[in-house]
Amino acid sequence: MQQLEIMLLNISSNAKNVLATLLLITTASVFITAHGQSSDLSAIEDSVVKIYTTAAAPDYFTPWRLLTPRQSSGSGTVIAGNLILTNAHVIANASFIQAQKHNDPDRSQARVVFVSHEADLALITVDDEAFFNDLQALAIGDLPEPREEVSVFGYPIGGKTLSVTEGILSRVEQQVYAHAGSYLLAGQIDAAINPGNSGGPVIKDGQIVGVVMQANSGGRAENLGYFVPPSIIRHVLTDSKDDTNEGFPDIGFRTQTLDSPAAKRAHGLDKDQNGVLVIKVFEGSTAYDVVQENDVILKIDNFDVADDGSINITDDLRTDYKHAIDLHHIGEPIEITFSRKGESHTAVITASKAAENYGLVAGEQFDKVPEYLIYGGVLFVPLNMNLIKRWGGDWARTAPVTLLQARNEWSSPERKQLVVALQVLAADVNLGYHDWRNWVVDFANGKPVRDFDQFVHLVRNNKRESMIFENTNGYQMVINHSDALKRESEILARYRIPSAHSPGLFDNECASKC
Repeated sequence: MQQLEIMLLNISSNAKNVLATLLLITTASVFITAHGQSSDLSAIEDSVVKIYTTAAAPDYFTPWRLLTPRQSSGSGTVIAGNLILTNAHVIANASFIQAQKHNDPDRSQARVVFVSHEADLALITVDDEAFFNDLQALAIGDLPEPREEVSVFGYPIGGKTLSVTEGILSRVEQQVYAHAGSYLLAGQIDAAINPGNSGGPVIKDGQIVGVVMQANSGGRAENLGYFVPPSIIRHVLTDSKDDTNEGFPDIGFRTQTLDSPAAKRAHGLDKDQNGVLVIKVFEGSTAYDVVQENDVILKIDNFDVADDGSINITDDLRTDYKHAIDLHHIGEPIEITFSRKGESHTAVITASKAAENYGLVAGEQFDKVPEYLIYGGVLFVPLNMNLIKRWGGDWARTAPVTLLQARNEWSSPERKQLVVALQVLAADVNLGYHDWRNWVVDFANGKPVRDFDQFVHLVRNNKRESMIFENTNGYQMVINHSDALKRESEILARYRIPSAHSPGLFDNECASKC
């Protein structure tokens, strides 16, 4: 019995030794893993910088002036080549930019290297190379699978230090980018995104898998944020190599869905065929001599187009067929399969640079000086979204109806742009029109107004006694030409306006086709 007890004691002692050894190994393993993760996290944190911007946007109501400068902040990530990847809206209209490293009280002056307002992405740098000495450049990774967890790094409001939040990738599809109104692929996550997060990285496995760009607006949803995905980031980085922003291509047609069985039959499709109906082909585009209105687009490259205009980009993800075009760079071939009156055709169209605007109202622009002309004390400007948005955050309700309606009209070679008599600077030469404002000019001395350049040419080269401006309803504004020229300097001095026209306006003045 005593011998048995001794044997049990020996076994117990050996078991304790084994257990102690296992605990030591486990503890060491946990320490090494935690230390490694902590080191990786620290490297990512050090690569995320805070960006301070002072911006003064043009005032499109008085286009010779700037609005009051405002200060804002955003986030960015160091990538290869001593570049910092951020949002375009973080540095838009910037007059002064600074970058600040994590846990560093000092700020360094930065400058813009490349910007794509369309993709809401920008590259900035700090000329002092010492800024990047202890920073690790992060690589661009691949888009995670839906329902995978990602981390969002940035400097949101509510504090000065770096913030890290977690979220789930819940959706990937085409979205309207709030900054410039473009329609590109975007990822949706449920991580908290607030002002200041903009430009910060979405991280998975130590790599950048997105750039935070906007949160859900309108207060109808909580913790819904959107990021620019890797395919769009890589497109912009490739585009930046020659320092020329060519943007995303457009092959020059517009479509509508074909969900209606009756519409499909009317356009000659079999019951097992799917596609979208071409409703507009823009003259001068690469598709103009290839695709016709009432054709049905069946396939783009290897992507089958569904009746709702969607394509499969992975087994689990569908998005708008426009993404198949966005994958290309300018000059690359795009194969289009379409049905015309029941017969299938295949053609190759070259990806071309998108026109400045396919509608009568150009999209919002940044980092540009507004165009204007003051003639006879009347301020004339081209109509664009910058002007419409000058009516405030509720511009869709408060801007003049005539200007808003123009957003639904296509442009054409005969009518590319609208010209607006925005306001009248009261003077003797414009008596009778002092209360006219926001008035679209359709004819100048009987000639249809094609665009702002042609309008300027007609005014500058007028040989008649008067300039007669008219709209489609027949209302006229008549300005004596010689009086307008004589009173110009007096009017400018009275209203403290530095010039009667925007810089370089006459450089764009048309010559042969006016």
